[in-house]
Amino acid sequence: MTPAEIALLAAWCAALSLFALAGGLLLSGIDRKLAAHMQARIGPPIRQPFIDTVKLLQKENVVPANAIPWLFSAAPVVALVSSVLVLFYIPVASTMPVLGAYGDLVLVMYLLTVPALALVAGGFASGSPYATIGAQREMVTMIAYEFPLAIVVIGVAWRLGAAGISHPFALQSIAANPVWSVTGPLGLAGVFILLVVLAAITPAELSRIPFDTQEAETELAGGLLVEYSGRNLAMFTLAQAAKTLVLAAVIVAVFFPWNLSSFLAMPGLLAQAADLLFFLLKAVLVLFFAVTLVRVAMARFRINELVSFYWVYLSVIGLAGIVLLMADVVAGPLAGVGV
Repeated sequence: MTPAEIALLAAWCAALSLFALAGGLLLSGIDRKLAAHMQARIGPPIRQPFIDTVKLLQKENVVPANAIPWLFSAAPVVALVSSVLVLFYIPVASTMPVLGAYGDLVLVMYLLTVPALALVAGGFASGSPYATIGAQREMVTMIAYEFPLAIVVIGVAWRLGAAGISHPFALQSIAANPVWSVTGPLGLAGVFILLVVLAAITPAELSRIPFDTQEAETELAGGLLVEYSGRNLAMFTLAQAAKTLVLAAVIVAVFFPWNLSSFLAMPGLLAQAADLLFFLLKAVLVLFFAVTLVRVAMARFRINELVSFYWVYLSVIGLAGIVLLMADVVAGPLAGVGV
């Protein structure tokens, strides 16, 4: 690469990082506002997450006396960097991912675990019994939802591969060939089931009700983050915001990859702006149904209920979706013979 290309790539990565942070905080503010209205409250302004983050960045870090200082301070940095990095592998609106040639949906799935592992490390390093219990619950939660998440990834990629799509795990291929367009009636039902499974995993990935057992303010006084303050807590807040945008972007890229510029003729810059706004609208709708509506309507699960929900119920539902996709592949040639 030439120096000019390297500078352009660095500038684009910086812009994408800012978009991940700002977009994530915006989605968090919208989520809080919608939840408040659903509970007949006025709620905080949409800009409240920005205000809270700026406040935290101005406050002093407090490191507990019995903590492991270097690990306690490194955990929020790792969580923030890894949360932003995932967005580099995901197509946003009509732009291709910056690092799309170096990773696919499998890599994204594993990178999404890094912020959670950083939270676990920070919880154990804090020396607090509340944080230790929260870290243990976070590990159990990760183990619980990884299997149904793998089912979704494998199911979508397998169906695209069966349709003759090259590189079915690559997000560029998935976005360019929506899985809905390569399936018949049985396949559509299977894809919808996988969408529901991925939507049900999203609150656990974000530690939101009813899957927030690792924080559980009424039980663990904040759990993993009970000892964090100041800039360290601000970095964890920003990491959570970026991860919110990333998870919405994954669902949009896999199941709703369409752009307005594909249907309406618009000039270049206007098309990119319209596609970006359309992407944010899709992200808001995804988070509303996957996170906001769920946390308003449900109470917190116990940790054993959470494990049963993911390992038993959601895994069986996901496998049923894959069976429908397989039946759709088998039924396709049979329908052609019948014609």
